[in-house]
Amino acid sequence: MVTITKDNDMTDTTTPAEKAINFMGQRFVAVILSTVLLLGSVASLTINGLQLGLDFTGGLQVEAGFSQPIDLGRVRENLNQAGFDKAVAVHFGADTEVMVKLQQELESGIDEKVKAALIASTDGEVNVKHIEYVGPQVGEELRDQGGLGMLMALLVVMAYIAIRFQFKFSVGAVAALVHDVILVLGCFSLFKLDFDLTVMAAVLAVVGYSLNDTIVVSDRIRENFRKVRNVSPIEVINISLTQTLGRTLVTSLTTLLVLLALFFVGGELIHGFSIALIVGILVGTYSSIYVAANILLALDINKQDLMLPEKEGEEHDELP
Repeated sequence: MVTITKDNDMTDTTTPAEKAINFMGQRFVAVILSTVLLLGSVASLTINGLQLGLDFTGGLQVEAGFSQPIDLGRVRENLNQAGFDKAVAVHFGADTEVMVKLQQELESGIDEKVKAALIASTDGEVNVKHIEYVGPQVGEELRDQGGLGMLMALLVVMAYIAIRFQFKFSVGAVAALVHDVILVLGCFSLFKLDFDLTVMAAVLAVVGYSLNDTIVVSDRIRENFRKVRNVSPIEVINISLTQTLGRTLVTSLTTLLVLLALFFVGGELIHGFSIALIVGILVGTYSSIYVAANILLALDINKQDLMLPEKEGEEHDELP
């Protein structure tokens, strides 16, 4: 605690450090936790890889309408018995509408084979509305463009934060973004969840969300380094994180409420999207506190790094 007082002055001039939560007191625990999670995610991605969806692997996409509500488990079972391994069947729009995704080449008679499997799954009528083939070359192009877009986004973010704040802040922000993306991908790899274009869009949204949170925290850290005196960098960061905690919690909780609603009532088509965003919001909130701020301390951030440049002749206003 740092207190500055003057003689015969009863005004409370205690610095904000007294009321700040000691976030950085647990920074070494956070480093260990992040390291374990990152190593686990990388190991899972190396061993299991990602369960790429039809958008990336290529195959058939079938849309069918049933005259009565259909059990998806029965549809998948009949498709597997018909020789369509790893068939994916989900409702879309209504419980009588089904979308089937098959990692299968387009060949003569395939539509009749699929229709026969669908007919065997219901006691009513089936109307195969649409069969579309997605080539693997399209999936490869989407994957490459998505990866390139992610890389470009990180480079632009690093340049923007280096210009707006300081280079050390840009290193911390990019480290937090990479941390978040790897953990989201690791979660999908570990639990073998389908990774398709909607999930890739969610990962990019996580980058934007985490970046916004990190910039808010960085702005307050810069402001407090210039304003708060007689405290260490750790205390400045604790003060800044405490001041932004309310905003961070409100934003995260309200966003999570929407995502949980999407997960439970939004249908299977957006399950992957909502899961990626839920995981991303949680790790993004954590990384803006412990990853980005930890990097700043590791790079020895100090008041001199953030001092405003003096105007030429500012100290020579009075002429002899």
